[in-house]
Amino acid sequence: MKKSLLAATSLGTALALTLAACSGGGNAGDSGTTGGAGGDGAQQITFLTHWGPEQVGMLEDAAAAFTEENPDITVKVQAVPFGNLLSTLRTQGASPDGPTIVGIYDAWLPELVRDGLAAPAPDDVAGEVEANWPESVVGAASQEGAVHGIPNEVDLYQLNYNKAIFDEAGVAEPPADWDALVDASSKISATGPQGIGFITSWNSGAVHPFLSLLASNGGSFLNEDGTASELTSPEAIETAELYQRLVDEGLTDPSKSTANANTTGPYLDNFVNGNTGMIIMANWWEASLQDAMGDGFSDVGTAPIPVGPSGSESSSISYSWMTMVNANAEDATQGAAWEFLSWLNGPDSGEAGSSSMGDILLSMGILPSRNSDIEAHSKELETEFLSSYVAALDTATPFPTVLGGPAATDALQRQIEALLNGQVDAQTAMKKAAADVDAALASAQ
Repeated sequence: MKKSLLAATSLGTALALTLAACSGGGNAGDSGTTGGAGGDGAQQITFLTHWGPEQVGMLEDAAAAFTEENPDITVKVQAVPFGNLLSTLRTQGASPDGPTIVGIYDAWLPELVRDGLAAPAPDDVAGEVEANWPESVVGAASQEGAVHGIPNEVDLYQLNYNKAIFDEAGVAEPPADWDALVDASSKISATGPQGIGFITSWNSGAVHPFLSLLASNGGSFLNEDGTASELTSPEAIETAELYQRLVDEGLTDPSKSTANANTTGPYLDNFVNGNTGMIIMANWWEASLQDAMGDGFSDVGTAPIPVGPSGSESSSISYSWMTMVNANAEDATQGAAWEFLSWLNGPDSGEAGSSSMGDILLSMGILPSRNSDIEAHSKELETEFLSSYVAALDTATPFPTVLGGPAATDALQRQIEALLNGQVDAQTAMKKAAADVDAALASAQ
């Protein structure tokens, strides 16, 4: 399943950049879903998102600018918490009056297409996407040979570490391989903090770091066609054994691991307060760290995922998001939605050659995926925190977007958490995970 995130694109010369977990979380907002046609041929479309108030405001400003140019189309933004996003789409999207546009995690797309909720993009929109986004991101936004939306953000993982804790523990540099990771964790734990922290209680937060270590050990979550797990491979067993060793030696503490999709909870608190030396986390949590740490954020460093004994290069799991159009909306409303999305993601809608979507994403510290957005924001992406993520995109491993993928993620999460809590050993965890993942994939077909 591993392939370069930037294959067949020009991004290698434009920062090698294209970025699941699930980006910045939102708050509950207006719950109205008044999509559909207005009088005299006017169209009102609704945009369902999980973004927070600041980004919702930016989206509303962009929508108002679009309506100035297109007075027959108005856009109403509906915001819900991330945890309610998919359920809101499923319960309201069956109606023509449900949300017209929805920002979704690409891993949800196969089931939304199967269930008749995600409309295929018109030919002109699909052509625009294929011409202006990296091939792998287009692939994640496609099903059954057809583009079903417009990609926006791309996220991936890197090792985050506290430089002050490293100095106190006598760790000279971030670990490049697993032996160095264990050694650094041991030295840090000897000074008080846990060496490395892992997320529990949130599926992507638990699974993606594990899979990033697995990819950096030359292994894969699923087979090439996405129909079965590869979690009993030697590479996967080695990855689980790394977790078991860290647990057995007291170098990671599951009591400090709890987090939700916005990272609120002990996981964030312990890193922010100097009780965790290292974590593996996505680029989008930069804003949470900055808000929580203030001047202390300058102590945060980022580095590639350490390479395992069977691996040859660091490779992070990457995942992307997209905006889809509700297939149950009236045809005219769908047309208006695609017109707005094309404008929102086009290079003339934002600042200095960026799209409005690119500007909104960068305001959250999230990496946009449109080629021209990356070029427009190149200087903003050269920060100490983000530069490691930018470089890592060239060797990233896209998370598989297959039927049954969300249930397979849940199945792996359960065994990772059992392993972190010392309830199973590495071999048992991977054997159980493989069986449950295979069952989840089979039942979705």
